[in-house]
Amino acid sequence: MERKANIDLDRLPKHIAIIMDGNGRWAKQQNQPRVFGHKNGVRAVREVSEAAAELGVNYLTLYAFSTENWNRPALEVSALMGLLVETIRKEVSTLMENNIRLNAIGDLSKLPKRTYAALREGMKITSDNDRMTLTLALNYSSRWEITRAAQLIATEVQQGKLTPEDITDQSFSRYLATSDMPDPELLIRTSGELRISNYLLWQIAYSELYFTDKFWPDFRKPDLYDAILDYQNRERRFGKISEQLA
Repeated sequence: MERKANIDLDRLPKHIAIIMDGNGRWAKQQNQPRVFGHKNGVRAVREVSEAAAELGVNYLTLYAFSTENWNRPALEVSALMGLLVETIRKEVSTLMENNIRLNAIGDLSKLPKRTYAALREGMKITSDNDRMTLTLALNYSSRWEITRAAQLIATEVQQGKLTPEDITDQSFSRYLATSDMPDPELLIRTSGELRISNYLLWQIAYSELYFTDKFWPDFRKPDLYDAILDYQNRERRFGKISEQLA
């Protein structure tokens, strides 16, 4: 409770992104199959979503399934897709209670029909909620997203709607999957791995990066508070020097 009390609510990150890593290794420690870890990771999603909304974070984006994850064993992928359906349907009531809107980014059309239908249903039910937007990155990768943005821009140039001179970093951002939200100020990765894994590469240009050794199923509200407190103790210079900020 003390950690939460120390957070400066006037300096909260508006957008927090999380790479939820370590489910499989956590399950291995319990002598359980990897899917057991994914199932237990759902509790962490619920706790972190509630904690972020309670604090006043506007956007929370979770890396749930990358385009590369299709290369995992077929049994695990199938179980993950089934778990997504089950979780979305179970957690809609929690989202409604907390006034949280469900959103998704990625190449969603490639998801199994049942998973896609459950996702669309959850997004529709929560569409009027405005306390916080919870975005699931599903079948997502930054290289897919940036390539898609370049294709959209090239099409508009070809159609005469844009000129090459119209393309700036600001205008490019409008073609990304996150065009309706601010860039994340804080990126959290669990499990002790020190890499970004093809996640929001354009958007995290000036994000503060926070790595923890905790596996995702063990991540709880106090862990989120620790990450935010660490963020608030950093000096964000955006290319300037400390004296300029003062």
